[in-house]
This record gives sequence, structure tokens and C-alpha cells, in this order.
Amino acid sequence: MAGHSQFKNIMHRKGRQDAMKSKLFGKLAREITVSAKLGTPDPAMNPRLRAAVVAARAENMPKDNIERAIKKALGGEGDNYDEIRYEGYGPGGVAVIVEALTDNRNRAASDIRSYFTKSGGNLGETGSVSFMFDRVGIIEYDRSVASDDAVLDAAIEAGADDVISGEGGHEVYAAPESLREVAKNLEAKFGEPRKAALTWKPQNTVAVDDETAEKLLKLMDLLNEHDDVQNVYANFEISDALMAKMGG
Repeated sequence: MAGHSQFKNIMHRKGRQDAMKSKLFGKLAREITVSAKLGTPDPAMNPRLRAAVVAARAENMPKDNIERAIKKALGGEGDNYDEIRYEGYGPGGVAVIVEALTDNRNRAASDIRSYFTKSGGNLGETGSVSFMFDRVGIIEYDRSVASDDAVLDAAIEAGADDVISGEGGHEVYAAPESLREVAKNLEAKFGEPRKAALTWKPQNTVAVDDETAEKLLKLMDLLNEHDDVQNVYANFEISDALMAKMGG
């Protein structure tokens, strides 16, 4: 168990406030529909759907939108989306994983490849960088729910593997197969988390200079702005001074 952050994982910046909200809601709705189609439409019985609904609520997505996305799956409406993982190297040799839900594989691959190339990186084969990350469950709570020690104690009791508490809140990590159980135990104690999902956690991070960091953040933004991209993970950390300068 670690009580403090060993890394600054850039899982970057999905919402640039109002301008990004409708795009974000579209992505969240897509994940809800796909999750409901793949399993039962009941969030209590479908862990992936529950995670998608929790993520939507955390972004203040209206209840009607959430229900509409689930109904779409029930009615067999909407496009069929393929889940694809892209892996590659960004500027400075930083490892990047991109998760997408797309109805057009060729378009998604072409666009994502061009973003990597423009940034001075390159898209690799599946498996080319994921070995540098651990596939884990993450449960996030706001800082205000409890003290670091209280969250750590509750997480140990719930069966979690690791806890990282910082200014941004509490991150509880669990093995993928025990995510649902750990999340349920923590929810009984602290209420609904702001996030409960599978994530790619870097085993180590690469420190980059400010110039490389700016190029990387531009790549992250390009990727996140693409309609097909659901999540972006990378293994770099940037200086607090640059984060402050960029409003992060």
C-alpha cells in the first residue's frame, strides 16, 4: 500500500468546459449504449455499464441523456461500434495508449496515426507499449469524503491493492477481477465514487522538458478531441511550473 503518489498520470483533459461538454456527453452516451448492449441494461448487474453511468453523473450529464443512451441499446438502435486499442510513442519516446469506440476502423486508424506523426511520434502495433502499464481497476473519490488515513483503512478492508491520496482526491487501485467488489464496499462507506473503471497505470513515468511536454499535451488534446477516442493514457510527468502555466 502506498499512501502518496508515485507518479502523475496524464489521463488527460476531457472537458474544456462548455465547449467540450456536448462532445464529452456524446462519448459518454456511446460508452453507455455499448456497455448496455454487451451486457444487461441494469447498471446494478452490469459493472461496465455502472462505471459508464458513474462517469456520466460525475460530468453532470442529465439523467434523461443517460436513460436515452440505455434505451438505444434496448431498442437495438445506434451504430455498432468496435472497441480498438492503439499504442504508440509520442514526442520524447513517451508511451501512449488510446482506447477508441468507432464505427469506422479505417477512419479512426488513419486519423490517430496522423496525430502521432504530426507530433513527432509514431503509432506502433498492439502490445508495443502496453507492457509498460498495468491494467488495474481505479475508484476515485473527492478529497472531501474522508481523511487519507480513513480512506486507506477502508480500502485495505475492502480488498484494494493500493491507495494514492493527493490534492486532486483519493485514488484506490484494485485488481481488475476485484474492482466491482472493492467499489461496492467503498460505496457502502463513502457513497458513490466519481469514477470506478479499468485503467492503464504506468509502471514508471518519464520526466520530460517543457518543450516536449507542450508537444505531448497538444497530442493528448488532439486525441481527446476525436469523436472515436474514449480514453488516452501516457507515462510522462511534467513540472508543476508548466502545469500551473497551462492552467492544469
